[in-house]
Amino acid sequence: MVKQVADPFLTDPLSALHEYFDGIINVREETYLFQEGMEVHELYCIQSGLVQISKTTSDGRELALRICKKGDLIGEFSIFSNDPKHIFNAKVLENSSIYFIKKERLECKLFENPNLSLSFLKWMSEQYQITQTKFRDLILNGKKGALYSTLIRMANSYGVETENGILINIDMTNQELANFCGATRESINRMLSNLRKKGVISFQNKKITIHDLQYLKDEINCENCPVSYCRID
Repeated sequence: MVKQVADPFLTDPLSALHEYFDGIINVREETYLFQEGMEVHELYCIQSGLVQISKTTSDGRELALRICKKGDLIGEFSIFSNDPKHIFNAKVLENSSIYFIKKERLECKLFENPNLSLSFLKWMSEQYQITQTKFRDLILNGKKGALYSTLIRMANSYGVETENGILINIDMTNQELANFCGATRESINRMLSNLRKKGVISFQNKKITIHDLQYLKDEINCENCPVSYCRID
């Protein structure tokens, strides 16, 4: 049997594209790298820091989709369309250093390097599937299902096994959690309180520990997607 070798682009886009970047910018926390409707000029890759990708809903709320960290690419979905415009917001959560490559230069390098082009297409397909599963959870499972699937995704992304369960090792307010679920903070507070009463989760120092992950999965009829798809980062 031939052993499959992981595509280095899929595991580390930062290293795969490093020689092609045009430069690096430093962006302060609580500012936007770009917002919906802005023209697309570059593809970005995080060298350090955190960036939240979100979508503005029809009533003006932000629906958070993922948190990007070192090595993640940003701005990929619109870059090759005609008259490209960003379809998501990219909000910097902490001071970040971000590489960029001009749209025209990226197109040229992909044309010159078929292997790089194929790897890039595979990576974009994976990102598309991740986004689609997130929207599927929001549409099919309602607000409760959105919260439960978000907790599962956070456990897959930031979970640390402890004696008491899975600690989600990231600080997040209930409002920020609500943004990932397309819900109000008040409804998230009620659902979290109910889960705590049932012993499914607990809180300590602004962090959540999940004591019964299977309960969350059963409640949303979890399809046990690959962990690479069921993440928040």
